[in-house]
Amino acid sequence: MVYIIDPQNAGISGNMIIGALVDLGADGEKVKDLMEDVAVDFGEVEVSLNKVDKSGIDATFCNVKTIDEDNENNRHIHFQDFIEKIDLLKYADIENLTDDMVEMAKKVFKRIAISESRVHGKSLEEVHFHEVGAADAVADVLGSICAYFDLGMDKDKVVGLPIAVGGGVVETAHGRIPVPAPASLDILKGLNDDSFKDFSKGEAKCIGGPVNSELATPTGCALYMEFCDEFLEFAPMMSPEEIAYGCGSKEFDFPNVLRVIKSRDVNGKHKVSVIETNIDHMSGEELGFLFDLLLIEGARDVSMVPITMKKNRPGHLIKIISKPDLVDHLVNILFRETGTLGIRVSENTHRGVAERQFVPLDINVGNHIYTINFKIGLIGDEIISHRPEYEDLRRISVEQDIPLIEVRDVANTMIRDYLENNRE
Repeated sequence: MVYIIDPQNAGISGNMIIGALVDLGADGEKVKDLMEDVAVDFGEVEVSLNKVDKSGIDATFCNVKTIDEDNENNRHIHFQDFIEKIDLLKYADIENLTDDMVEMAKKVFKRIAISESRVHGKSLEEVHFHEVGAADAVADVLGSICAYFDLGMDKDKVVGLPIAVGGGVVETAHGRIPVPAPASLDILKGLNDDSFKDFSKGEAKCIGGPVNSELATPTGCALYMEFCDEFLEFAPMMSPEEIAYGCGSKEFDFPNVLRVIKSRDVNGKHKVSVIETNIDHMSGEELGFLFDLLLIEGARDVSMVPITMKKNRPGHLIKIISKPDLVDHLVNILFRETGTLGIRVSENTHRGVAERQFVPLDINVGNHIYTINFKIGLIGDEIISHRPEYEDLRRISVEQDIPLIEVRDVANTMIRDYLENNRE
């Protein structure tokens, strides 16, 4: 399954995300109650979730009303103190709030704080929150995260499309600033430390307009960066199952809505890592031994490509496709077996995997009945390939003492007839 967050039309904010995810099927009562409970220590809020017509689009509107609007103490809290208060929510006995939700909320607010520190040239310890420290922002962030987990999005892939950020200028606590706000724009640059690793997701893109108004808030941008596993310019190939809309409060001459699409992932993408090194000093026997060893130790695939290296020396590019959790192990094997001083690792590379099915069929070869397994490749309902398993063909060829190609021809005729007779 893949979820597509589409802010191309009217941008993104915390309450738009909540509205869209509840519209998609997240438990609205659970989300509403949690939002009101987590905000208590930051100032009271009242939350309502209602279906509305937004310029002809049926959408869900999440309205967060701050009751304790005069609580300036919470609106100017330093980052570290603020994060400690968020962390204490783990011990507050709030129904449906999990430690994973609190940890994700801390990362969202850290994104905002880091961007504020970069924009204002301050250390993280000096950063204090204005609007983002208020109860409504705490409710927005944890409400969005609650809906995210309620839908099971943490177990599936989330794709982000470009964000419409608006235009013009807005008045803030720091005076008049251009849209998009500096913090929002900085958040979309991403972070790439051990906690975030945004750069492996591609580039988060945004576009100005289509109105002179702020469409992308810092909170919305930070949630978008945290939720998304990949950023794309266009929607991927998909088979939509559900389409949902969350709306903002502003009225424009177009639908002020955030769209979220739940789709089957017809490309079947999975993450792998690619390990590479160049070698010019090993013999053929040593390379052959290394090839077999890497496969035994868990590599998904190994290739050795002849190349010309510096000083025109012949060598080999050794390339390994690995599961992410086996990278360190395979890298250590490469160092030990080759003596190389440098290895390149490309982490979290997306590997497109077509859906596959295995079909066993009986065939008659030399008046003997053999079972051959066929691998069927599919994209959606379309068959893109069908191949007999080599080991089955080889076994029959050896036993019958006939060329492998003849066995393959018989097998291919059998699978074509089978597929023709079993079309839906």
